[in-house]
Amino acid sequence: MRIVFMGTPDFSVVALDALVRAGHEIACVYTQPPRPAGRGKKPRPSAVQARAEALGFEVRHPVSLRNEAAQAEFAALNADIAVVVAYGLILPQAVLDAPKHGCLNIHASLLPRWRGAAPIQRAIMEGDNETGVCIMQMEAGLDTGPVLLREATPIGATDTASDLHDELARMGGRLVVETLRRLDELRPEPQPERGVTYATKIDKAEARIDWTRTAAHVARQVNALSPFPGAWCMAKGERLKILRAASGPGEGAPGARIGPATVACADGAVELLEIQREGRKPMPADEALRGKALPDRLG
Repeated sequence: MRIVFMGTPDFSVVALDALVRAGHEIACVYTQPPRPAGRGKKPRPSAVQARAEALGFEVRHPVSLRNEAAQAEFAALNADIAVVVAYGLILPQAVLDAPKHGCLNIHASLLPRWRGAAPIQRAIMEGDNETGVCIMQMEAGLDTGPVLLREATPIGATDTASDLHDELARMGGRLVVETLRRLDELRPEPQPERGVTYATKIDKAEARIDWTRTAAHVARQVNALSPFPGAWCMAKGERLKILRAASGPGEGAPGARIGPATVACADGAVELLEIQREGRKPMPADEALRGKALPDRLG
C-alpha cells in the first residue's frame, strides 16, 4: 500500500520500521517540527524525522494542517491510507478524508478506556490489570473511532511506563501490519458508550511523592511516571527520583524508612527498587545506596 506515515516520538518509530519491513510504500512522513533541546537549546528533529531521513523518505513538519495549502499538499500524495501514531496534531476532516481508505491510528489502550494523551501512564496509575493496543479508524472526535483490531497484555505489579511503552510499541507495529494485510475482511467495531475514560496529559506537579497516601497508590505513581517526569521525594536536601517500586506490608510513620530501601506509607510500605540520585544515572536501589544510606525520613 501507498502510505502516509504520521508520528513523532520513539513509540512511533517502531511502527514506521514495521511498515517498511512489510514492504509498504511510504509516500511521505509527517512529524512535529524540530524543538529546542539540550544545553544549547538547538532545534532537534523528532525521533521519527531522524529515522525517516535515515531511510530516505520525504519528511514534512507543518505547524498546522488546518490551512487549505497544507491540506492540498497532503491530498496530492494520493495515498491509499494514512497511519497515525502519537503524531501530536489534530487532523481536520479534509485530511481524514483524503486517503482512499482513510486514516488509521495506533492507540496504546483498550478503547474506550483511556482515550487521550497519556494512556500508558494512566492505566498504571489507576491500577488497571491490563492494557493493550487498538488499531482504530480515525474520525473527528478524540479517539472515538471504530476499532479494527485490538490486543491486550497484562500489567505487572512493578511494570513501569517505560516497560509498557516498549511492549506496546512492538505490539502496535505488528498489529498495524496485520490490519493492513486483512483490511478487506476486518469489520470496524464501534466503541461502546459505557466505560469511556480520558487519559489527561501528565503534569509535573503530579510527580512529588506524598507518603501519607497508601502504599499501593505511591507504588503505582512511581511506576507510572518512570522514566519521565520521574516521581521524586526529598532526602536530606537531595532530590531523589524513584523509578521503580513495589508495595507491601510494613508499619511506621508515613515517610519513615523502615528498611534499607523501604519507606512506610499511610498503610503498608513501599520498597524502592530503582532510584536516581542527583547527578547520577538510574540504578538498582542497592547499588545507588552503597556507602550512602537513605536518611531515616523522606519528605
